[in-house]
Amino acid sequence: MGGKKFRVTGDRYPRMRPRRRRGRAAFLLVAGVTALGMLGYGTLQLVDVFSGDDDGGRAPRAQAGARAGEDCTPASTAERLPEPAAITVNVFNATARTGLAQDTADALAERGFTIGEVANAPEEYDGQVNASGLLVGTAQTEESGALTVLATQLDGVETAEPRQPAGEEEPPRVVDLMIGEGFTELTAADEAERRLAELTAPPAADASPAC
Repeated sequence: MGGKKFRVTGDRYPRMRPRRRRGRAAFLLVAGVTALGMLGYGTLQLVDVFSGDDDGGRAPRAQAGARAGEDCTPASTAERLPEPAAITVNVFNATARTGLAQDTADALAERGFTIGEVANAPEEYDGQVNASGLLVGTAQTEESGALTVLATQLDGVETAEPRQPAGEEEPPRVVDLMIGEGFTELTAADEAERRLAELTAPPAADASPAC
């Protein structure tokens, strides 16, 4: 057959290219953007956890702090400790020195304490107290602060394990004072008053509890 013949000239040749898959490219693009977004969000969460700058982190801590303040804020010392007149002291002489219980009871009465029984110490304490004195009371007495108040009046005094109440109607602020071998006299009145004032002083206005 005749006809014209065509000759390819130049250095460029037509090439067959596969058809582009636009759907796959779009999917890959969306997946990449999603992965970057999740990575950025995760980074922000880590920063918030360690810095605590987000509102969600502050609110729980603030609420917890408020609850801690309510739970651990102690009542003022002045509110917890009773006045000397509200404390009944039974004075017992656990030594061989005569008249010691009555003299001590009279001195405590002058300082505002209410005096109950005055006598020789029970057999279990007689001659067994080496300190200047031994304070004996129930668990309620200890919790009331009566032992703490009375201890300001006597240097070197010790506290015994709580005893059982003598009866259901026993007042919570009854203290048995067993005068021991180490006793010479009560703490000087002005020093005892200073100690008591320190115990009953209201807390500073700017003082905050350590929880």
